[in-house]
Amino acid sequence: MTTSSFLGQNIGNIAAVLWFLLCFRGYFLFTARRSHNTPTLAFAMHRHRKQWIRKALRRENRIADTNIIANLERNVSFFASTTLFILAGLMTVLGTSSETVIMMLSEIPFSDQNSRAQWEVKVLLLICLFVYAFFKFTWGLRQFGQVSVMLGGVPERSENASEAVIEKHIETISKMASKAAGNFNNGLRTYYFSMAVLGWFVNFWIFMLLSAWVVGVLYRREFRSDTLAIMMDNLPD
Repeated sequence: MTTSSFLGQNIGNIAAVLWFLLCFRGYFLFTARRSHNTPTLAFAMHRHRKQWIRKALRRENRIADTNIIANLERNVSFFASTTLFILAGLMTVLGTSSETVIMMLSEIPFSDQNSRAQWEVKVLLLICLFVYAFFKFTWGLRQFGQVSVMLGGVPERSENASEAVIEKHIETISKMASKAAGNFNNGLRTYYFSMAVLGWFVNFWIFMLLSAWVVGVLYRREFRSDTLAIMMDNLPD
């Protein structure tokens, strides 16, 4: 098969993948820039984290604060472990016969006639997404562990540290916590976008539509949700 004939037969699928990558990476870059100075969940949560760390440094007993970090770590660890199970399942699907599944999909209305090679490419895309999510979850998990160490290393009240030193600790610990939460959030976003890839097994038009729909869902939740409005109403100074 020549390159021109391959492109001609798969132009729709290629366009769908490019559109997906634009939605996927474009939304990540968009939110990363807007979260610095625009009311978003990430912006509001960073302000609340700074308030939390500020209050934690005033407490002699920080068991409650370490419990909060441990709870966050458990959440991230759960998704990291779940991602490994999903990857194991996808690798199993990739290595087994898929003719039966391809026949079942071909009976769905508006379904593309998937070949074995197309099926494998679609599964490989899902594998790549979940590998990316795994790296994000595990990096976020390590960063939450670093938050624990940083919180444990702040000066005690009896040491009478200067206000500038205390503010420096507040700034660095809250930034590390926000970075950890950001990686966890990116892993969750990848889960959302992986749902869009499922539409590709039926039709590349559905794949493109679901990719745009996921962007809309994520944008509404992070920029226009009632949760954000409640957090902004109670935003610390």
